[in-house]
Amino acid sequence: MANIDVTPSKVMANLLHVLPTYADESENLINCIVEINSHTINKYELVTETGHLKLDRVGYSSLAYPFVYGALPQTWDDDGDPLDVEVVNVTEPLVPGSFAEVRIIGIMTFEDGGERDDKVIAVLNDDKRMDHINSIEDLGEHFEKETTYYWEHYKDLKKPGTCKVLGFYGVDKANEIIKECMERYDKEYRDKVK
Repeated sequence: MANIDVTPSKVMANLLHVLPTYADESENLINCIVEINSHTINKYELVTETGHLKLDRVGYSSLAYPFVYGALPQTWDDDGDPLDVEVVNVTEPLVPGSFAEVRIIGIMTFEDGGERDDKVIAVLNDDKRMDHINSIEDLGEHFEKETTYYWEHYKDLKKPGTCKVLGFYGVDKANEIIKECMERYDKEYRDKVK
């Protein structure tokens, strides 16, 4: 079975609160709960209290997600949601609501409407096509341009100029921000979980 250490139950566990953040910290492997596939303008989001997927909104433009998008369990970012994860170079669609072990290759720091809303950047751990990808630089120069363009323009028809990419950083910075978000989850959210 997968890497969940939970007693069997007749009710479905909320993965946001029972799945560990790291699948294997020494290998920079994290658990990503899939919310959105690439090539869609629909924004789905996990309901923190129940773990169900909800259609948050339909995008206002034709800009589609250029990557799989998900949430990192047992984390809490400055924007009041779990830390976001971009899973890049995925060749086949992933099932929203499932989770995957992904390998951290970096992080993009981001501001959305004045709030920090950083994005861990990762690749699927079990995809041998990704074994050579160990850093954002391995994705090539166009990756940063395309990702920056997407995030700085995806809300232009609704709230122009409200999103700003602050920078791209490596695995060490990603782990630092993940640990901060894990600590924030422990301080601000864990007591709400029953």
